[in-house]
Amino acid sequence: MKRKFLSLFLTILLAPVALGQIAQKIAQEAQPKQAAKQGKSGQPKSAAAEIRAVLDAQVAAWNAGKLEEFMDGYWRSPDLTFFSGGRKLSGWDATIERYRKTYQAEGKEMGKLEFSDLDIQQMGSNSAVVRGRWELTLSDGKKPGGQYTLIFRRFKQGWKIVHDHTSSNQ
Repeated sequence: MKRKFLSLFLTILLAPVALGQIAQKIAQEAQPKQAAKQGKSGQPKSAAAEIRAVLDAQVAAWNAGKLEEFMDGYWRSPDLTFFSGGRKLSGWDATIERYRKTYQAEGKEMGKLEFSDLDIQQMGSNSAVVRGRWELTLSDGKKPGGQYTLIFRRFKQGWKIVHDHTSSNQ
């Protein structure tokens, strides 16, 4: 009986120490992940800053002619939706094919992409709506453009576009 009591007493006495060590280990493992989501000042990036970084990466990829990298900003899922020109596309594969046919087919060009008038509104901890304007500058001097509304969702891999509704000025 004394042995059981001593064992129980030691367990109760040492449990907070063990839990503290476990919590410290978890916190240490989380630090590199936190650092990746921090800005230059060491402060956590806001959702708007993270989303802006996705859009900036898309513009850089587009302007480098790297369509697959541009598509990294989209949710790679058959449930991705893309509305444009009165058509509804479903899925990442259908979306990249539309971009290929529209901007990389023979006689087509990607041009230089620019986003402007961004309005990023977080709708919850894991979702946001982004509105803005797009414009391409083509080699012949033409500048097609329009407006877009994007719905972003935060995944473990970061913020991704889950819905894109793009209109054209033409």
